[in-house]
Amino acid sequence: MQPRLLSSHFFALTGTVVLWASAFPAIRVGVDGLGVQALSCLRIAIAAVALLLVAPFAKVRVPRSRDLPMIALCGATGITAYQLLLNWGEVNVAAGTASLLIAIVPAFSVLLGSLFLKERLSRDIVLGSVVALAGAAIVSMAKGAGGFTVSALIVLAAAVVQGVYHVATKPLLRHYTGLEVATYAMVAGTVFALPLAPATWHATLQAPVDALASVLYLGLLPSALGFVIWAYAVARLPLATSTAALYLVAPVALIISFVWLGEVPHFIELVGGAVSVAGVIMINRRDPAQRRSGERGGATGRPAAGQPVATHDQNTRRDPHRIAEPVSGPGPGPGPGPIKE
Repeated sequence: MQPRLLSSHFFALTGTVVLWASAFPAIRVGVDGLGVQALSCLRIAIAAVALLLVAPFAKVRVPRSRDLPMIALCGATGITAYQLLLNWGEVNVAAGTASLLIAIVPAFSVLLGSLFLKERLSRDIVLGSVVALAGAAIVSMAKGAGGFTVSALIVLAAAVVQGVYHVATKPLLRHYTGLEVATYAMVAGTVFALPLAPATWHATLQAPVDALASVLYLGLLPSALGFVIWAYAVARLPLATSTAALYLVAPVALIISFVWLGEVPHFIELVGGAVSVAGVIMINRRDPAQRRSGERGGATGRPAAGQPVATHDQNTRRDPHRIAEPVSGPGPGPGPGPIKE
């Protein structure tokens, strides 16, 4: 790979991490001025419009009618429910703390995958899930009984629905690219958010400028552009590189939250976050047999269960439009989306 091309790929990957990390403090700004419902509805709608405008250039196909129920499930869980729960949780949960809690999405993804997709649970996956959940428990209880725990549980509920989203996307990713699935889900999420439109209209008319700027930023950059450049990066970089970069979302979110909002995380929260990330790393670690399989299969080797990125077509490296699975984080929900927001 030429150095100039390699640098552009890493630049795209870095940009994705920064955008998805910045979504957490941007939510704090937006929810104060718009409220939970309006912020959720506007962000989803703006992102859907932006992705639909990009769709012709990215050669996004029209989905098959038989896939619409699964697309609807993705939109309802990973987009609408995720945004509402995360925004609601961040009313009382600091942005950096929310990023630490959302980082455990892969743990929920693999556990749900084992229940509904009958995926094999290795020792590393089980142990990693336990460690990640223990880290989340430490974070959620860091401030004791001051009302923080309930809001933290709401953020954890957002992580659970994001895990449902990842399980629901797996059948779709056998036929569509990650960017296509993200676009379909965002449009479906907009449809499910339509009942929030009247409240959104009234809140928008009274919202301060900084809140409106925040939701515009969230919809266009972390949600829309984030998925476009993520698709570009993961189509051209090794799986391990793309996955490892996602571990940086929570630490970067802590830094941005400190600079932007002046938030200083509690030491116990940092400890819990580190424990959660360690658990997620264990979940995504492949055993020697899987590594040998990946080396023999080249670009078609499959990652371990729960890996936030997965290839689904033998032509992935030949066709850059056949890209990896979207992840959780602060994006749309994939949000990065450990991540989609």
